[in-house]
Amino acid sequence: MHKEFLMGNEAIALGALAAGVRLVAGYPGTPSTEVLETVAKHRLPETYVEWSINEKTAMEVGAGAAYGGARVLVTMKQVGLNVAADPLMCLEYIGVKGGMVVLVADDPGPISSQTEQDTRHFSRFAKLPCFDPSTVQEAYEMVQEAFEYSEKYGTPVFFRSTTRVSHGYASVEVKDREEYRQVVPEGFVKDTKRWVIFPRLSYQAHINIEARNEKLSKVFSGYGRNFIIPADAQVSSDSVLCRRGVATGGFSFTYVNEAMAELGQLRELKVSTPHPFPEDLAVEFLQGLDEVLCVEELDPVLERELTYICGKHHLPVKILGKLTHDVKNSGENTRDSVMDNLAAFMGKARPQSGALTAEELSDMPELPVRPPVLCAGCPHRASFYAVKQAMKGRKTIFCGDIGCYTMGNAMPLDMVDTCLCMGAGLGIAQGVNHMEPDTSCFAFVGDSTFFAAAIPSVINAVYNQAEMTLIVLDNSTTAMTGHQPHPGTGRTMMGDVVNKVSIEGILRGIGLEFVETVNPLDLQASIDTVKKAAGLPGVKAIIFKYPCIAIEKPEGCMAVDSSKCINCRKCIRELGCPALIIRDNQVVIDETLCTGCGLCSQVCPVQAIGGASHE
Repeated sequence: MHKEFLMGNEAIALGALAAGVRLVAGYPGTPSTEVLETVAKHRLPETYVEWSINEKTAMEVGAGAAYGGARVLVTMKQVGLNVAADPLMCLEYIGVKGGMVVLVADDPGPISSQTEQDTRHFSRFAKLPCFDPSTVQEAYEMVQEAFEYSEKYGTPVFFRSTTRVSHGYASVEVKDREEYRQVVPEGFVKDTKRWVIFPRLSYQAHINIEARNEKLSKVFSGYGRNFIIPADAQVSSDSVLCRRGVATGGFSFTYVNEAMAELGQLRELKVSTPHPFPEDLAVEFLQGLDEVLCVEELDPVLERELTYICGKHHLPVKILGKLTHDVKNSGENTRDSVMDNLAAFMGKARPQSGALTAEELSDMPELPVRPPVLCAGCPHRASFYAVKQAMKGRKTIFCGDIGCYTMGNAMPLDMVDTCLCMGAGLGIAQGVNHMEPDTSCFAFVGDSTFFAAAIPSVINAVYNQAEMTLIVLDNSTTAMTGHQPHPGTGRTMMGDVVNKVSIEGILRGIGLEFVETVNPLDLQASIDTVKKAAGLPGVKAIIFKYPCIAIEKPEGCMAVDSSKCINCRKCIRELGCPALIIRDNQVVIDETLCTGCGLCSQVCPVQAIGGASHE
């Protein structure tokens, strides 16, 4: 054993390797991405790693390996679980032979997601065991235990992390390589009664699943990471406080304990397996209490379970939390919010934290407003601008998608009218067109998202004779989540160089007759191409292709010739590039941000912007 300073996701990855994981598949999505990347960095020769085309495919690849007895880790964020749900719901009925852990990183806040989903609900819906770590060290150890339970009970299990566990750092005690578990897969053994899903087999499987989960509820009551912390002597001497308790789990457990270190320790229930719920342990915890405050993220999962248990066992305990509005029912918990919740519950004044007073804060300078924007030099900005200029004056809808190009919604571009989920813009554009034939419908999608979620919708558009223009924003990477490879990049997560999958080839194979690739930084050519496409019937596609600035070295920077500039500020008003700023009432270019893309020089009506000269 040795110590390493690790991010939570790194700890989960190293824990999986220590457990003998043989295959890891996933789709990038914050806050889960670093798990797979860390496995790829530290993998053993026998460990296979891939960024799958989407979460559904990752789940199916993982299932195949687990059928053969290999230990498997599948990674995704909470919205990715929606994509993976189809195979997962069926896989529960089939079961697995090798341990299979489904890592789902929830995003309370949400910080970088469309939704605040709570995977604990999904575990109950899918009838799957769920492990919910509270700290980075616990995440490292618990993922190894999750593999053991998965293998022992022949079922996939959820490993539910949240942002503060996934992206928190801690000094972690980890195993040396020679201590890693060695698991040699038996291989796939043909057995149609086991591996082929039929209604009659599923009926019996459902009976078995319910019996297994009932057993696991009792097993988890004795699981070492579910436990009761007694009240301290000070609280016990208070006849009112000694009859109050706190139930918590996940990262909220750390906030609760920090708060009670100052307020006094109430009796506490820590739940690390929200499903199947450790009912016997909960009954023991509830005995003799009058009130319990549930502190959890995101939804009132523990609160509902304890309310049900009180009714089932006729326990006169009042359960408080999100449902009773004693804890906020959306967003992240924080140390301060939990301190406030507990202080109110205990009837105590909140301890002074040593923070600055309101008067002291009033003397602090205001922080600058930094709204999320497309990067300076981003080719997406040029793509959006070209479409906007080409369609000026026409009734048009611009359907967006998930990725950094969602920020095309910001002014002055204002080019994202809808954004729902990955690939949805194509379907939405078709729906609008069928109801409003006089509207020119555009759907924007990134190159990675095209492969992940857009292809079926393009086929649907062709088959059902839609009228729409598809804009593929191809910047040769998965930019939003950290520049992971995809089928169009020509390399895999294993480091192999492979043939690039052609987006243009796919579109032509589907049946599109108009497919053109253009450099978005050639503004006039881009505008002309959009006008041409918009004037044609049926489904058309334009691929705006230029590398993301994060993977392409800048070609210098632009500069404003003050003798030519008429200070019309068209470049700022229409582009919104962060490198274009006002200094001393004049437009200038910030050399630390400019990449030299040249878009602003093509927009300037008096040619006052050109390449900067460097001696």
